[in-house]
Amino acid sequence: MLKQELIEKNPIRHLKGESDAKESSRMGLVMARAGLGKTALLVQIAMDSLMNDKQVVHVSVGQSLDKTKLWYDDMFKDIAEACKLDNAGEIHDSIMRNRMIITFNESKFSLAKLEERLHDLVQQNVIKPNCMVVDGFDFVKTDRAVLEGMREMAKTMDLQIWFSAVTTDGVDSQSAAGVPAPCNGLEDLFNTVVLLQPIAQSDCIDLKIIKGSAAVSKCGKLLKLDPKTFMIREDCK
Repeated sequence: MLKQELIEKNPIRHLKGESDAKESSRMGLVMARAGLGKTALLVQIAMDSLMNDKQVVHVSVGQSLDKTKLWYDDMFKDIAEACKLDNAGEIHDSIMRNRMIITFNESKFSLAKLEERLHDLVQQNVIKPNCMVVDGFDFVKTDRAVLEGMREMAKTMDLQIWFSAVTTDGVDSQSAAGVPAPCNGLEDLFNTVVLLQPIAQSDCIDLKIIKGSAAVSKCGKLLKLDPKTFMIREDCK
């Protein structure tokens, strides 16, 4: 398979709403219980931007640089093997040059520090990202004003920002729209909200679209994901 064929085949890009011409700056949220694949889906979203020759910043809170790099290497290897991608090594080296990883200790992360680092990278012409993924953000301890600041930053930088969040169990902790805690009072700040769920007696993972634009709805409200590549599958058992 050629690179362009892989890009066209992967409908995960619709989750980002990039066909919505009016909204180039957006915020998205991936929710799931611990260990179900939030980081993997964020990396898949970032990989889709990289495959389209766009620049990506991956913000990792509480995870090392080497471990974050390994997520990308493993994901790319799984996709390349599953899709029999031509010139995989050359494509890998090419697209990873457009990725910048920024790491924070959990106690050191703040919006001000993130803005400072991004500003320095842009001013020094190191990278001008179209997409940023934020993994390990603590929604339990954060203040709504921080997310409002992130949304304003997305508009200022013409940027898509995707977050991951660990869900809290219990129907009572969900919003009317079905967004679980700890994000059940924050869904208005996000253009897209998706929930990963295990499927009983299946080799796939459910991706439920709780909130999305017209472009996102092209995917349907419930998608089946391959647990290795996190690409959409139609042959789940």
